[in-house]
Amino acid sequence: MEQIKVMIDGRECFGRPGQTVLSLAKENGIFIPTLCFDQRVEIYGGCGICMVEMKGSPKLFKACATVIGQDMEIWTDTERVRESRKTNLELLLSDHRGDCRPPCALNCPAGTDCQGYVGMIANGQYEEALKLIKEKIPLPASIGRVCPHPCEDHCRRKLADEPISIAWLKRFAADLAAANPYIPEIPEETGKKVAVIGGGPMGLSSAYFLRLKGHSVTVFEAMPHFGGMLRYGIPQYRLPKEVVDAEVETIEKMGIELRPNTKIGQDISFEQIRKDYDAVILGIGAWVSTGTGCPGEDAEGVEGGIDFLRQVIKGEAPDLTGKKVAVVGGGNTAMDACRTAVRLGAETVYNIYRRTKHEMPADRLEIEEAEEEGVVFKNLTNPLEYYKDAEGHVKQVHLQIMELGEPDASGRRSPKPVEGKTELLDVDMVLLAIGQAVNTKGFDELDKSRKKGIAYDPETFMTSMEGVFAGGDCGNDKISIAIEAIADAEKMSKVADAYLRGEKIRYRKPYVHERRDIDETSFEDRERLCRSKMEQLSPEQRRDNFKEIVAGYREEEARREADRCLECGCGKYYDCKLLEYADLYNVKPERFAGEVNHIEFEDDHPYILRDPNKCILCGLCVRICSEAVGSGVLGLVHRGFDTVVKPALERPLEAAGCVSCGNCVSLCPTGALLPRVTERKPVPMRVEKVRTTCPHCSVGCQMDLCIKGNLLAGTEPVSGTSGTGLLCKRGKFDYGFVNRGDRLKVPMIRKDGALVPVSWDEALDFTAARLSALKAEFGADALAGLSGGRSSNDEQQLFAKLISEIAGSENLDCCTDLKDAEENAALAAEGISPLNGPNNLRGARDMGVRPGKCGRSAMEIMKGASAGEIKGLFILDENPMYSDFEPFYEEAALKRLDFLAVQDIFLTKTAALADVVLPTACFAEKDGSFTNAEGRVQPIRKAVSAPGEAKEGAWILTQLMRRLNTEK
Repeated sequence: MEQIKVMIDGRECFGRPGQTVLSLAKENGIFIPTLCFDQRVEIYGGCGICMVEMKGSPKLFKACATVIGQDMEIWTDTERVRESRKTNLELLLSDHRGDCRPPCALNCPAGTDCQGYVGMIANGQYEEALKLIKEKIPLPASIGRVCPHPCEDHCRRKLADEPISIAWLKRFAADLAAANPYIPEIPEETGKKVAVIGGGPMGLSSAYFLRLKGHSVTVFEAMPHFGGMLRYGIPQYRLPKEVVDAEVETIEKMGIELRPNTKIGQDISFEQIRKDYDAVILGIGAWVSTGTGCPGEDAEGVEGGIDFLRQVIKGEAPDLTGKKVAVVGGGNTAMDACRTAVRLGAETVYNIYRRTKHEMPADRLEIEEAEEEGVVFKNLTNPLEYYKDAEGHVKQVHLQIMELGEPDASGRRSPKPVEGKTELLDVDMVLLAIGQAVNTKGFDELDKSRKKGIAYDPETFMTSMEGVFAGGDCGNDKISIAIEAIADAEKMSKVADAYLRGEKIRYRKPYVHERRDIDETSFEDRERLCRSKMEQLSPEQRRDNFKEIVAGYREEEARREADRCLECGCGKYYDCKLLEYADLYNVKPERFAGEVNHIEFEDDHPYILRDPNKCILCGLCVRICSEAVGSGVLGLVHRGFDTVVKPALERPLEAAGCVSCGNCVSLCPTGALLPRVTERKPVPMRVEKVRTTCPHCSVGCQMDLCIKGNLLAGTEPVSGTSGTGLLCKRGKFDYGFVNRGDRLKVPMIRKDGALVPVSWDEALDFTAARLSALKAEFGADALAGLSGGRSSNDEQQLFAKLISEIAGSENLDCCTDLKDAEENAALAAEGISPLNGPNNLRGARDMGVRPGKCGRSAMEIMKGASAGEIKGLFILDENPMYSDFEPFYEEAALKRLDFLAVQDIFLTKTAALADVVLPTACFAEKDGSFTNAEGRVQPIRKAVSAPGEAKEGAWILTQLMRRLNTEK
């Protein structure tokens, strides 16, 4: 065949006549983006994303529609090409109406996939939920207890009733795994060494993320224990130190070296660390309490709030019995100080804050619980001066009475003094919880910020020293919350990792598309469901001790709470080509801002969710339906800006003649078409794919199983040895049975008329004993075996051996629908397997599952059972009572048997009559092969584990044969 030489990006490539630039580039591993091309349909060229530049031509060309020519020179990534792609993407996005991410995830500083892990908890996937959380948060049990949850402030569920309890659900997932914590897999060592200075949320998280990139990490901490402010700044009743210590231990088990009691500049110099390590991360936090600047602030008994909390944690708490304590400040640290003072026996605890309770930045629950515990709130007051007694100890606070004026830059109303109005407050101690500063001693050579913190580039996290990075509370004057520090650590780790690998990059916030037209009216049809309540200590039970107040969710409560999630984000998020390319080309669609199409539609298709507002008019769904499937159900309606994809005659999709194959869903590059999920929360997932053979008929189409943990989340068609890269309705959508909760999980034996769970040994021993006894009493001809078409070739072969060789019976057949049994048997005798029959009917015959010379067929076996001639029957992966054959030969026949053994995945009508039920694995839970109608042997691969104690069929049959051989 003639070869055509083409230069693509300077590489010599050889193609075939008629081949396109896009096809040739793909064959040679050269990336060209496209949103509208698929090899199963004709070229359309509608998206304009695959533009390339050709030497000698002033214009750009569509790679999908340009046929290669001899000695062409193509460039795929020039400035002109990138600008063209960017512009075309921006035009598409300017008329795109949908959420890539839910507002909870967008407003989590760490970018945690809140929707994902909440949905997984609702689905009972607790381990996967924790894995997802730990992609962004290394300390989930701690953060789940203390995070002020900005995610919940933006949760759209509050437009219907109350926001989802996202933070407590995070804690639930982490606590559930506390006895056996999840530790991510560590990649191959890079040989690079990183020093992290500071063992708080920023430092520990930096160590965690950099270790996940294969670097060797050592964390230096001045305090005896790690955890920073989580351990030394938050009271035990909110965050038990045992929880922090356990999470630190898990991080240490990743191979991270922890060095406590090591002060920089005292135990080791900063210069020495820089010499010994390839990169240095600063996460030293902000441990210095700032004052109010009032006269008398130097009085004994006036202390910083965080200093006070640290003393309590270290066991150095002052005796406050009968004392009056004033806490200045309105944040969570101030509330922690107030409530700690109450627990230390203070007679009266005042909270002084210059605004009202409504303007206090502390978590609302913290304020309410402090008030329940007896804290006296002195709102709209501000310290003027602290008065000392003769020994220099504070005795009074002179307060200025305030009132609220106009809102300040933060949106809160600015407090201003009320002329001539003050108040004197008798106190024994004053705790200042109004701000924190950074102690930079030992880091003198680094540039400092305006407030004397560490200065660093916000996009590279690099300080003024090469290879020294910083983040969290210690730099750029942005003292905030722990989740912010963890967010910095994750972003910084990507930049630092690139630096260690010899690259220089800048952090850029990923692009997402957001909807801004949601309000209370959007959820008027939702049932009002309030938050699940948790057990917690009453004010009387908690005010004199440091026991943890909130018990956390129990499993039932957590699942009920998680199930309230509205699933705002797009289900296509992890697999959306439009989003992937938008981020790649750093789009700014707002420059094309204008009118956006809002398409009203109604569709209750049982398998497909359709949202034309997310459609980019790539035409793939229209073309696959018409050209490959032959249905022609979808079409482009109207012209220009008003063009939209609709079903024929603008009817509902199902009514328009849709065959529900779902191939349009598989090809859609956005979330405009999604599978409708009804048996669980439709959580967007990053899935793994396992190639296998479809189990539903004997065509044997190839498919990818989409797996998340032990959940089969979906299927996708692929081109393989059978089929043309398409699936039918059953192949695409009929996979939910794998995940069903009513699967058989334990062996059962009938005792006193009822099936009861037993061990595998008891079930197998019982089965072998009954078969042997019946054979001894009535002869081998009184035994029979019926297999189904769902068993693999290995299982069919073992079953044939069990019945014919071990049991010695010739009564063996593959039991499909009994009414078709004779016809199928006749076809099989001629080497023909019916397409509409079970997927491995051909394999069963090839493996010897057929009557012997004097043996009975499936129908004859049932008649023999009815007549009392067949005494013992073993049924493998089949349910004869599901057939359309005469009931006389089904239920009545099975009930007359002396012994019935059923090996299956469900307690079918047949299994419910059995004397022993053996739970087995389905096609997605085992390795093996199927033989399709044309005789092609194709692999099936294990993708998930069978539920409970269910075993693969080959194991069960092998164990039975060993027992029967022993008895023989």
